[in-house]
Amino acid sequence: MAQQNNQLDREKFCCSVCLDLLKDPVTIPCGHSYCMNCIQSYWDTEDEKKTHSCPQCRQSFTPRPVLVKNTMLADLVEELKKTGLQAAPADLCYAGPEDVACDVCTGRKLRAVKSCLVCLASYCEKHLQPHFKSSTFKKHKLAEPSEKLQENICSRHDEVMKMFCRTDQQCICYLCPVDEHKGHDTVSAAAERTERQRELEGSRHNIQQRIQDREEDVKLLQQEVEAINGSADKAVEHSKKIFTQLIRLMEERRSDVKQQVRSQQETEVSRVKELQEKLEQEITELKRKDAELKKLSHTEDHNQFLHNYPSLSALSESTHSSSIKIRPLKYFEDVTAAVSELRDKLQDVLRETWTNISLTVTQVDVLLSNPQPEPETRAGFLRYSREITLDPNTANKQLLLSEGNRKVTRMSKEQSYSSHPDRFTDWQQVLSRESLTGRCYWEVERRGGTVYVAVAYKNISRADYESLFGRNDKSWSLICGNNSYNFYHNNVKTPVSGPLSSRVGVYLDHSAGILSFYSVSETMTLLHRVQTTFTQPLYAGVYVNYSIGDTAEFSKVK
Repeated sequence: MAQQNNQLDREKFCCSVCLDLLKDPVTIPCGHSYCMNCIQSYWDTEDEKKTHSCPQCRQSFTPRPVLVKNTMLADLVEELKKTGLQAAPADLCYAGPEDVACDVCTGRKLRAVKSCLVCLASYCEKHLQPHFKSSTFKKHKLAEPSEKLQENICSRHDEVMKMFCRTDQQCICYLCPVDEHKGHDTVSAAAERTERQRELEGSRHNIQQRIQDREEDVKLLQQEVEAINGSADKAVEHSKKIFTQLIRLMEERRSDVKQQVRSQQETEVSRVKELQEKLEQEITELKRKDAELKKLSHTEDHNQFLHNYPSLSALSESTHSSSIKIRPLKYFEDVTAAVSELRDKLQDVLRETWTNISLTVTQVDVLLSNPQPEPETRAGFLRYSREITLDPNTANKQLLLSEGNRKVTRMSKEQSYSSHPDRFTDWQQVLSRESLTGRCYWEVERRGGTVYVAVAYKNISRADYESLFGRNDKSWSLICGNNSYNFYHNNVKTPVSGPLSSRVGVYLDHSAGILSFYSVSETMTLLHRVQTTFTQPLYAGVYVNYSIGDTAEFSKVK
């Protein structure tokens, strides 16, 4: 009873936050007492709420109370310490909801500090002492507190499971090999643990080695990132300077053209005005002569008339020929035509140069040892969807482009396309305007007969038999017929099986060298996959075969 009273006294002088004897005790307005540091720390976490509560009764206080040390309570705690009533911190640590409770304690249980794997029980500091003091428990094995000790009891024989069945890969008791595990490969749990421990250490070694390797890889990739960023910044800065120089040069040329045109304009206008003034002077002189002749014609004196007529009738030479020809208003149209021609040539140069720049930029790539896996669903593919438009400069003249250059139709009459070196002349096919690098996905919807769905390098031949998609080493083509599929590359035919569909999906991972064709309906079915190395940007293409009115359209996928 005295021990219980002492325990009760200890509870009265314990802080409910740290469960230890009060240190610098303070009493808050509701009457509960705490260690000063404990309640301050507790209220610090509540500062954002702007209200502060008691950890025990939950009464709230606003504003935050000012804490003052309770000297009377502090003196009592000091007296209790002198009389030896203070307990070890572990004795005052009661088991919470997440703690393992002592199996020996009665009433309010203390928190267990160890579990015995032989007794299959957990003990607080006090009840654990016999395991240290008595030789009876000398061979018992202590472990960290566990709530799963009962899992070590065999549910069939109610015995401690100290053996392991390798056949069934489960822990068993010493009676299990007699019946349901009879004839099985059994060993002691300790022996199996030793074996598994060696495996575990080997696994840990491998994991640690992989961690070290990956950390080195991360460092290398970080260096690569820094190198890429630095190189990209320099390229952008240098490109900016070069384009600024080009713009300045264009502005200088524009100023030169303007100055030349204005100078020539001034010269020509001055010449015309000079001639205009001479003609106006001649008109004035002729009007004066006409007035004198008119006056002479009214003279009644015949002698006077005959005397003056010779001098008045003579006309001076005209200052200019009367046959002045005015040209139509085309004085400086030749300049405009010349500048337009320069623009067209510059656009062609920029277009060709841009292809080279794009190729150069594309070749800046970090090759990882594990390429990204190919998507497994249509939604996954659509993440890489590209909107494809067709290039009219490549279209065969028997193809009509429509729907914003996404749809191609086989026509009976040639279209009025202008001459262009990129145009296909012998086969009814066309390439995309966009170059394709990285990871891309697009779909082609066909109507009618056979359609070739293809990709090709820009430098594919534009004439002769070898320009047909798939008949050379610069293009890859899936021939989609009404009854079958075939794949061609470098004039090698590969039969392809799969469900026939009017829609074909194409997936490209340029850096990984993967090109895949899918039959698209309610599901996606892989028809054919190519694994190679692409050395240039690719362009999407279609060939519409034979029948007039057959179409192929690059779908808008989202």
